[in-house]
Amino acid sequence: MALDQTDVEKVAHLARLQIEEQDIPEYTRNLTSILDLVSQMQAVDTDDIDPLAHPLDATQRLRHDEVTETNQREHFQKNAPAIEAGLFLVPKVIE
Repeated sequence: MALDQTDVEKVAHLARLQIEEQDIPEYTRNLTSILDLVSQMQAVDTDDIDPLAHPLDATQRLRHDEVTETNQREHFQKNAPAIEAGLFLVPKVIE
């Protein structure tokens, strides 16, 4: 898909970007090459390809779920401006 100068100017306007007049041909070439690459990738037949969750078939090393820190809620809430039932109270910000 080939872009022209007016397309680049429209995109720059919509994105609220200020592009110098002498830079527009370079932006046009770069954006056209990006869109060509996307078109080339969309043309690849991926019907028989299973999606991957991760490119490597590695398993995560698991560790035991152990508590490593003590409960310090009272200590941390001493500096809070307002607490109730062990919870921090914050002002309402959304009406």
